[in-house]
Amino acid sequence: MTAPAGAAEDTPPFRLCADPDNLPFSSQNEATPGFYVELGRAIAARLARPFEPVWVQTYFAKRALRTTLLAGKCDGFVGVPNDPELMGERLIFSRPIVSIGYALVAPKHSPMHSLSDLSGKRIAVQFGSPPQDLVATRGDMQAVTVLSPEEGMRDLADGKADAGFLWGPSAGWVNKTALHDAYTVTPVAGPRLQWTAAIAFARDRSALRDQVDGALAALSGTIDELTAKYGFPGAGSVQPAAETTAAPQPAANSAGTPAGVGDAAEIAVGHKLFNDNCSHCHGPDAIQGERRINLRLLRHKHGDEMDEVFITTVTHGRVTKGMPNWSGILTDDQFGKILAYLHSIQEP
Repeated sequence: MTAPAGAAEDTPPFRLCADPDNLPFSSQNEATPGFYVELGRAIAARLARPFEPVWVQTYFAKRALRTTLLAGKCDGFVGVPNDPELMGERLIFSRPIVSIGYALVAPKHSPMHSLSDLSGKRIAVQFGSPPQDLVATRGDMQAVTVLSPEEGMRDLADGKADAGFLWGPSAGWVNKTALHDAYTVTPVAGPRLQWTAAIAFARDRSALRDQVDGALAALSGTIDELTAKYGFPGAGSVQPAAETTAAPQPAANSAGTPAGVGDAAEIAVGHKLFNDNCSHCHGPDAIQGERRINLRLLRHKHGDEMDEVFITTVTHGRVTKGMPNWSGILTDDQFGKILAYLHSIQEP
């Protein structure tokens, strides 16, 4: 911990929670402390306070926030998605620090300007990631599934994949430090692919948050230098990922369809209920990257019995296939809204 010149000995430190082993974001290694740690030091200097990192593993983000920031162990938690729904009203956020997300990785000699350029190619995608789900909707691309962006970059370097659709900051860091900038790493715009990171504070620390916002405004040049230093994807973006698959249009009401199907408000509520409760097995928006349980083909598979099969399945479960009984967890009204959403996305 170092104090800026002239700081009083009793000046409280600026304590920033960060992950000890998460380059290019943060690290305990003094030689490569990471973007967030170097930025934290710069903020502390602007505030004329010593800087003190508080190390915490971030595998379980909400638990980490509860046990550190909300328990008073640090003043701010860096790198938190600027999402008011994350922890409700318990958190407030700084101004955005940086946009982060998934990126298209391609050899510099073979630039790609849209996701359509991936047609016919082998694409490294991370298991369980939104890019894996998107590539799964395309019959003209071959997914090369990997467990980490580092593995994806190795597959690119070894010729096992032609391009990558990977976690951008990590891919950029590997490209810069291990692969001699042999690839372009370009953000891909689209839902669940990009978001802004900020510093989170407990809701009663608005005065400190405002001071940090002032420091961040003065440090825009430093932020640009640090993102370049740590290989973060640059400006610009590949065309939106929505082009990979046309969104199915809501189906017209049919005999036997519950009341409300086709109603935009019902479908919107059902969409959120599905993603909140069902997406961990069936994929966000019912797009499944690995197990081909395609809920978008329920009508094709079951015809007029689609509704009956759905209700029986969610109220009785299929334990041998890993499907629990949702009775008592969701209400009949919620089941109806989820079914309305599923009707709206059925494919021919």
